[in-house]
Amino acid sequence: MEKRYEEYAYVLDFLPHGRPGIRPSGRAGYRAGALVQLVGEEFFTLLEALAKEGVVLKSHDRVYVGKEARKEITYIIGRIGYDELTATAKMELPAVIRRIVENREKWFVNFFNTAQAVTPRMHALELIPGIGKKYMWQVINERERKPFESFEDLQKRTELPNPAKLITKRILEELAGESKYRLFTRSR
Repeated sequence: MEKRYEEYAYVLDFLPHGRPGIRPSGRAGYRAGALVQLVGEEFFTLLEALAKEGVVLKSHDRVYVGKEARKEITYIIGRIGYDELTATAKMELPAVIRRIVENREKWFVNFFNTAQAVTPRMHALELIPGIGKKYMWQVINERERKPFESFEDLQKRTELPNPAKLITKRILEELAGESKYRLFTRSR
């Protein structure tokens, strides 16, 4: 299977002096270069990267992290876990994910239109916080009549409270490692 990478990511935290660390001398110091913590736009991959010299980024900036020539990023250091995010990055994560979810509304609405059972006793829809059997059946019955066209359409026809917020909550749970099933993120 072809390995797929993030093309774009959103800045969660920008550390102009790098990450504090311990030097070989035993004294505290910083790793050279401006460090950026990011979340990918497609797979919600948490990444750490080195920013190009002179580049200043702020939270919520969308940057290119793909394989071609990058404008703001020198190189991707690698994938990181939720626990490796800075306090600032953790604080920004819900708002950035919410923005990605709203920007990719069509994709997530399609999830509600096509979600299937994960096990004989559990449906993928039930993995989303706030969706139990009642809402699951409302979604399934309504989508059989006519596919959903937007979050607003989904909300109106099923009375499901704020789909974008529920999906954001689910993605945060997956990133924090609070679920064995992954609907929207890749395992590390």
